Amino acid sequence: MKKTLLNKDKGKDFLTYAVVIVAFVIMQFLSSQGKLSSAVTGYLVPVCCYIVLAISLNLLVGVCGELSLGHAGFMGIGAFSGVVLATLLKNTVDNATLRLILAMVFGGTLAGLIGFLIGIPVLRLRGDYLAIVTLAFGEIMKNIIGNMYVGTDESGFRFAIATAKPKLVGKGKWILSGAMGVTGIKKLSTFAVGFGLILFTLFVVLNLINSKEGRAIKAVRDNRIAAESVGINVTTFRMKAFVVSAFLAGMAGALYGLNYSSLDAAKFNFNTSINILVFVVLGGMGNILGSVISATVLYILPEAMRGLADYRMIIYAVVLILVMLFTWSPKVKEYTSVVADRMKHLFKKEKEAAAK
Repeated sequence: MKKTLLNKDKGKDFLTYAVVIVAFVIMQFLSSQGKLSSAVTGYLVPVCCYIVLAISLNLLVGVCGELSLGHAGFMGIGAFSGVVLATLLKNTVDNATLRLILAMVFGGTLAGLIGFLIGIPVLRLRGDYLAIVTLAFGEIMKNIIGNMYVGTDESGFRFAIATAKPKLVGKGKWILSGAMGVTGIKKLSTFAVGFGLILFTLFVVLNLINSKEGRAIKAVRDNRIAAESVGINVTTFRMKAFVVSAFLAGMAGALYGLNYSSLDAAKFNFNTSINILVFVVLGGMGNILGSVISATVLYILPEAMRGLADYRMIIYAVVLILVMLFTWSPKVKEYTSVVADRMKHLFKKEKEAAAK
């Protein structure tokens, strides 16, 4: 029984990697042939970012069972810290890809560290209370970043949190300028690096889920009291999932921030957190491949319907409702199960025939 479950998990993981790799190869081939429009090309990096965000939130919501509504806060931390570092390294590190990777690592590390500090008091809460506190955290981070000034002048590195722009000493420049955010960003993000980040995220999350720690995290989700009774430190394992989720969201934020020429804190608001949560719910709680597919489809869908003006969000909402009804319908689940069993039986017969 145990071997069967392990083989099933490995099969799902292999399928997830295969889908991502095949999609990347197809898009690269189409791009090399000039078959992709400028609009589609512009979607590639943001889609990679939202896939990573959906997978990381699924670790927290689907696998750990903790509802968080502050994921956009960690994304914003990674985005602005990554942009600031990349700007500061502009004259030191010539290689754009290396600068991008350093910015992503820095953004992820800072987001993970803040996630750890926030998690100490926050993870004492559960359910709706945790959701409200993480929601508040996301809004607080948005407002802090909106009043933050980071730059350089003759006295060196400058950092301030103020409602009015502080003065610089001599010649200098603000990189992050409060509510105006960051302008004049040199775009460093590429689809190849985004693909690499997705593979890294899958490697971290899937290995964590299939490890002893992952089984402990799922045990805490399924029955907290039973997990505590066998010696599992509930707070420690919840913290691990929370920090890893924040770290990956920070890396995705840095990749996202360095894909645009300007960036402001208003982008990382409550609506962004809800959108990421929608990707997770529609893809299936704990279903990593589902998060990859739903993030891709649900990001591209409203963007592709921009020509419909005011009607596009109505159509988007109707599609969400229909998908939810279809996905969670008991009859649909039963039909899917029957089809899957028949396919397995068919393949089994083919293998037996080939063996003979």
